[in-house]
Formats: sequence, structure tokens, C-alpha cells
Amino acid sequence: MVAVPPLLVAAVLFLVGIALVIESVETFVETVAEAALGLGVSTFFLTVLLAGVDLENAVLGVAAMTGDLPGVALGTVFGEALFVLGAAVGLAGLVAPFEIRVPRVYILLMVVSPAPMLLLSLDGTLSRFDGAVLVGLFVPFVVAVYWLETRTDVQFLAAEAVEEALEEENEREDGEHEGSGSDRGLRALAVPLLAVVGMTVGSELAVRGARDLLGAVGLSGLAFGATAMSFIASLEELFLTVEPVRQGRPHLGVGNVVGSMAFFVTANAGVVALLAPLDVGGSVMTVHWPFLLGLLAGVVALFARGKVDRPAGALLLAGYGGYWVANVVV
Repeated sequence: MVAVPPLLVAAVLFLVGIALVIESVETFVETVAEAALGLGVSTFFLTVLLAGVDLENAVLGVAAMTGDLPGVALGTVFGEALFVLGAAVGLAGLVAPFEIRVPRVYILLMVVSPAPMLLLSLDGTLSRFDGAVLVGLFVPFVVAVYWLETRTDVQFLAAEAVEEALEEENEREDGEHEGSGSDRGLRALAVPLLAVVGMTVGSELAVRGARDLLGAVGLSGLAFGATAMSFIASLEELFLTVEPVRQGRPHLGVGNVVGSMAFFVTANAGVVALLAPLDVGGSVMTVHWPFLLGLLAGVVALFARGKVDRPAGALLLAGYGGYWVANVVV
């Protein structure tokens, strides 16, 4: 009987777990989105809320904390934020250079979003209280975007695209075989429940695989979470940012970037810190924060300029590549 290398088993568990979490979260979000479409809010707000709120990252972070891997959990917060800024926006600029007019208020929200986490980290620890503060701060951010999108002088996108999507959804439902009301209700309830089960199982598999891989690859938990785990878990961010740009709808990509940045450095980091205090000294301050702030400044400058071209995209990708190198070297 051929013995399977333990490292291979760990890698398979990790990859299968990540894939299951991503698929489960996307299914869960889709069921929620169907209901949200009926609200008729702007597509930018829906993109910020549904695409920006990266539940799989939060799920993986919580699983890592409960699996006694706090470094991995913290690494995913920084890693996914940097992936969105460097890899997603950078690749979008390379594939389909785009121009866009982003309201200054949304640029300002991007600039200030990491400030609370940075200030709370200056003492070297993110406590449970700090975590509660960060989670709470995401709520006024969402409310602010909603309020801004209801003002005609600020609104980034109108609700026409949402209405079109709702009409398409209604047409699809009209063409399907109609069952009884109770059957439809049970199906509607079963899908998100199955998705939650998928998230739970997938995160457990991913954490088990990650724990075994850490000993083999020689990386710290923080570096592993910031690089390999975040890269794989964030692949859908490429589609959420690049594909809308390629289709001539860069506002949706911007919505994903704005929402993701705010979510990662407030609610996501906060949920992780609520489970146990996090050590945010050492390389967090010397590597992760400088790269995050540097790439954020670059993206903000490009959005303020109103144009992301190929040279700028290449620079952002180079910055993200430098972040990987720094994690391996330090």
C-alpha cells in the first residue's frame, strides 16, 4: 500500500477547505443578494456591502483563531487588503486601463479607514475592547455610504442596474417550475443553511491543513496567512475588480475596493481580536503596515487622478510582489 506524504495531505486539506469556504460564501451571498436587489438601492452601495464584505476571510480568520493560529488570522487581514490594492487594482490597470471619476468623499473614506486600527495598534496589542471598537466602526461606514448614495449630488451610481438585475431575476423565476409556497420557502431556507455548513466544514479543513503546512514551509503564521492563505482565498477579488473594469463598468470594481478596504481593517480585524488579544508589534509595524499604507496611498492617488493605466498597474503589482518577498525574508 502506497503511503501518502503528510505534506500532500495537508496541502489537499488546505486547498479543498479554502475552495469549499469560497463556494459556500458565494452561495450564501447570492441568496442574500436576491432579497437585497428588491430594495432598489444603488449598485455602488450593494457592491460595497455584498462584495466588499469578504465573509470568507472573516470565516477563515475566526477558524484560525479557534484553531490557535492567531498569526494566520492576523495575516489574512493584511494579506487580503494588500491583495485587493496591489494585485486586483494592478491587474485591472494592466488588462484594461480605465478612467473613472470617484467622488472625493469615497476617496476620503478609503484614506481614513485604516486609521482606527493603526491607532489602536500603537501599544502593540489589539485587545478585545479594541476589537469591539473596530467591529462597531464598520456600521457607521455602511450607513454613511448608504446615506451618500441617497443624495443626488453625491450618488455614485443610480439604481437602474439593480432594477435590471431584479427584472432578470424575476424572469428567471417565472420560467422555472412553480412549486407550493411552503416548498419555495423551504428551498430558500435550505440553501443558506447548507452554505453555512459548507463554511464551517471548509474552514476546519483549511485550518487543519494550514497547521501542518506551517511546520513544513518554514514560514511564521503571520507570513503564511499574509501570503499563501490570503492569495488563494482572495482569488475571487480579481474577478470582482478586474471583470467589471474589463466590461466597461469600473465603478463596480471601485465599490469592491472601497468596501473591502473598510471591512478588512475594521470589522474583519475586530472580529478576530474579539476572540483573543492579538500581538501587533514587530513585523506587523515594520512590514505589514508600511506596505498597506504605501499601496493604499498609491491606489488613492490613482483614483483621485481618475485614471489607472498600465504603468500604474505594473507598479501596484510590483508593490504586492515586494510584500511577498518581505514576508519571506523577514
